Amino acid sequence: MSKKIHVFFWLILFGNNIYSQNTISGKITCQEPISFSGIHIHIGQKISSSDAAGNYSVNNLPNGATKFFISHLGYQSIDTVIDLKSSLKIDFKLKLNTTKLHEVVIQQKNNNSTKSVAEQQIKLATIEKYSNQTLGDVLKEVAGISSLKTGNTVVKPIINGLYGSRVPVINNNVKLEDQQWGTEHAPNFDVNAASKITVIKGASGLQYGGDAIGGLVIIEPLSVKKDTLFGKTILNYDSNGKGGSVSSSIHKGNDLGWSWNALTTLKYMGDKQAADYVLSNTGNREANFSGNIKYSAKKYNATAFYSYYKSIIGILSASHTGNVNDLYQSINNKLPSVINDFTYNIKNPKQDVEHQITKFNFNYYFNESAFVSFQYAFQFNKRLEYDVRRGDYKNTAALDLDLKTHSLNIDFKKSGHDWNFKSGLSAAMQNNYANPATGIRPLIPNYDKIDFGAYGIASYNFTDSFSVDGGLRYDFSKIDATKYYQKSRWDERGFNEKFSKFIVGDFGTQWLTKPSFTFHNISASAGFHKKLENSWDIFTNLSFASRNPNPSEFFSDGLHHSTGVIELGDLNLDKEQSTKLSITLQKKFNQFSFEINPYINHIQDYIFLKPVGFETTIRGAFPVWEYQQTNARLLGIDVQTHWDITNHWQHSFSLAYVNGKDSSKNEPLIDMPPLNLNNKIRFSKKEWNQLILELKSEIVLQQNQYPDNNFYTNIIKDNEFESVLVNISTPPPAYHLLHFYSEMKFNTFKNTNTTVAFSIQNIFNVSYRDYLNRQRFFADEIGRSFQIQLKFNY
Repeated sequence: MSKKIHVFFWLILFGNNIYSQNTISGKITCQEPISFSGIHIHIGQKISSSDAAGNYSVNNLPNGATKFFISHLGYQSIDTVIDLKSSLKIDFKLKLNTTKLHEVVIQQKNNNSTKSVAEQQIKLATIEKYSNQTLGDVLKEVAGISSLKTGNTVVKPIINGLYGSRVPVINNNVKLEDQQWGTEHAPNFDVNAASKITVIKGASGLQYGGDAIGGLVIIEPLSVKKDTLFGKTILNYDSNGKGGSVSSSIHKGNDLGWSWNALTTLKYMGDKQAADYVLSNTGNREANFSGNIKYSAKKYNATAFYSYYKSIIGILSASHTGNVNDLYQSINNKLPSVINDFTYNIKNPKQDVEHQITKFNFNYYFNESAFVSFQYAFQFNKRLEYDVRRGDYKNTAALDLDLKTHSLNIDFKKSGHDWNFKSGLSAAMQNNYANPATGIRPLIPNYDKIDFGAYGIASYNFTDSFSVDGGLRYDFSKIDATKYYQKSRWDERGFNEKFSKFIVGDFGTQWLTKPSFTFHNISASAGFHKKLENSWDIFTNLSFASRNPNPSEFFSDGLHHSTGVIELGDLNLDKEQSTKLSITLQKKFNQFSFEINPYINHIQDYIFLKPVGFETTIRGAFPVWEYQQTNARLLGIDVQTHWDITNHWQHSFSLAYVNGKDSSKNEPLIDMPPLNLNNKIRFSKKEWNQLILELKSEIVLQQNQYPDNNFYTNIIKDNEFESVLVNISTPPPAYHLLHFYSEMKFNTFKNTNTTVAFSIQNIFNVSYRDYLNRQRFFADEIGRSFQIQLKFNY
């Protein structure tokens, strides 16, 4: 009997310990006036936050050792364990985080619109290495991204085989509208203005639009909430081009009250050099400025932002053919038709581009879990393209376009313990003006475009290891153009039967037309993220997206003077519709991690530019490229690995392969990136002034899958016409490049940290041509380059 009473006593005691429910409450204070509603409180298995006055309360806590964790940006975290035996009242006082100036944590907004896609991020340290280069160059750090180039300065990103309008660039939450339709139009953006770049592969970022069939590039500027003032200056010198750049920025941060940022960049480069000759007329100039001012209160903040981008880019003289004979000779001779001595002068042909953004943003926070954002932005893009002209038009641009875009966005976000929801509305008005003073029929006509969109996206965490997300977006778009068509071209394209309703005037040999198109699009995305055992992660996403034909694809009609080819649009084009399945597997070991991302993308009515022959004009015979449509299938895989071999040695590897197929004709697609492999070995030693040494191997194989678009033409040989084959289809051979990078840090002055970097691109001065460079018919890529960079943080 005594034994039973003893057991009964311990059962009561044990049950009392288990089922005792306690309440912890109190107040959080600090010396500075802050909004306490943003303080994170984690007690045991409970997550909470304080109210605006700092009061908190957490219920239903069991007896026993309980972990307390309290954190707030800019303050030291409180991390302790308390043995609970009853309800308690505990007050906490936060202390400022007194880290050194150059160790201040920079807050970067999380723009993730989905969790079922493993987003790739390029951080500030990597961006600064490319301070003297382009956005397209820095994006190549991500597996699956390559570049479509026109020369070595005009670089457009390609994501999983897709580029142009299919890859929107979001700069500081503003979608860049900068005549991005052209294959030789690079994003008008200064890479020094970015503190973080995020790449989303596929149409998952529905809050930015439903046309991102290829993916999104999201650029975030510096945002510092800590009350401090600091700056940075980067000086670059590049031996290949015998020039460089200087970029300087200053930042004033504040949690509450006023804060601001300012950045300016100047670049001056002369002719680039291939391995064996000068690439004549390839210099470039840039003058850029961006800045913002922000006021933050406890419940809201307001920001005004302005940026100015100005670029003058020389177009390789040898690429400006006078006729198809010149093109044939360039392809067969393997040497540029024009090779002059090095110079800093930039002559025609050239591009002169200016882009301005003005943005106003207001955010209101209802509480710590809900806010609404209002944003208005205005963009002005002026694009001048100069041909080699004579007489009165010698200094007059052959293409003169003014693009004005007004956009308005309203976004609402609400989050709970296990879920997030975001929705919004967007509207945009755009006007393009083609200046008739060029004396040439404009390649792109005057047009007005309006867009409206609405979206909703949500995510839910069923457990700590399993979450789902999904989103839906509707877009309305209408474009109205005014364009003159040569009657002969109108009939040749077969437009009269279907589009005679667009004709509004008869001007002898020309029709005055007013084409008008309206589109209604639905885009959607859904997927899940699952954490498996042994540090495995799987991301699965299925997306559907629609993209309307852009003005170039619709209306191009004539000689594109910066490329020396005739481009023809098609009024019959329909919108592209993409269905993409993407799976990402991640695995992390103690010293090794890898990521594998296979995908398949079916695109109905895929639009592409195809060479179809040549056409004779008063200036000569020029190649003709025509926009066409087909059904396409893109199948590919991206692989990335990282290995911490020792404390000082690291190795990283990336591989990207995409197979693009014309499903309708059962032949390869044009302009698909070939298989490429990158290996990087890195040595670092913090004790030696934070020394870093890197050797990178870049292997690009020959593209063996390509369509045969070769054509025959007549050239004059020995005073007689001879029919010859113009081989514009066969890709160049594979190539292998080695690059070196090194840096060290020094404390040179009080509160000033200096980084000295030295690098060599193309160490062995390899002669090669890139299949994705539109100038590969005329010259090699650039040769060896020695680069020096000085960076001052103060």
